[in-house]
Amino acid sequence: MSAVLEDRPTEMPQFMSVRQVAQYLHLNEKKIYALLKEGNIPGTKITGKWLFPRELIDRWILDASHGGVLNDRLVVSGSDDPLLYRMTLAFAQQSRSHALVTYSPTGTRLGLELLQANRADLCALHWGPDVESGTRHPALLTQYPQHRNWVLVRLFRRRQGVLLNPRLNLADATLDELVRISHRQGLRWNMRQPGSGTQRFFIDALSGGERDLQYLDQHSQALSERDAAAKVAMGIADCTPGTEATAVEFGLDFLAIGWEGFDLALSRHIYFRNLFQELLKLLKSEAGLETSLQLRGYDLNACGRIVWSAE
Repeated sequence: MSAVLEDRPTEMPQFMSVRQVAQYLHLNEKKIYALLKEGNIPGTKITGKWLFPRELIDRWILDASHGGVLNDRLVVSGSDDPLLYRMTLAFAQQSRSHALVTYSPTGTRLGLELLQANRADLCALHWGPDVESGTRHPALLTQYPQHRNWVLVRLFRRRQGVLLNPRLNLADATLDELVRISHRQGLRWNMRQPGSGTQRFFIDALSGGERDLQYLDQHSQALSERDAAAKVAMGIADCTPGTEATAVEFGLDFLAIGWEGFDLALSRHIYFRNLFQELLKLLKSEAGLETSLQLRGYDLNACGRIVWSAE
């Protein structure tokens, strides 16, 4: 492979045509079209003409030099989400032994650290209300040196709020009413770890009501959305920040606060991989839409749209 890399012509434009990329890779044009049909080479069609970013072609070759290990895996980290979990699990079953597809919910901040270290391929993230995600999410990414190689892809909007033990009968309260009742009655709150997008959303919502976390009895901490909901369902806590979908999963009451954007951060060359495109296709499929309706609290209208790029 090193000999091939050394022999490749270097005087090529930043964006190559089919003929140029064939020359660059020492392949015939027919093979390039075959790779495009299979979704195995990074390229984009603009006004009817295929273009190939030279930087992504170089990265694609380096991936291939690992015997296909990098191309045959899709490791998702970052924020926890019931719909993404179900679709990733379904995709893993669909891929069988042909690829490693896995989802490790770590929270937004740790997920970005794993993406920065090339330990993960995708990082699911959310950081505040939907109307501010267009500025907050890019600002979050630019704190990491690798952000120049990343893009943000919108998966969906989802409804955030508070998950409640049904015996409290507080689903119709406002957040400010819930906080006052909680303080008066000593309700036990489960909180999320620092660096969690859910914790960030909840802190912002509290500050709008001139309250903060110190006003609440922070009884326990959970490291994922499901862990938090399980503590309420098991009676370990009475309330926890979380999404409507997770409340539905665990049969809990839900007090809605607002909508947030839920995005995926990933390297540009990952975006062109067949595995990633197939996962997006599954999310946007009839099965994905039906699952989102069953869970509730999702809006998939912009699913798959690139919402930010460093270039």
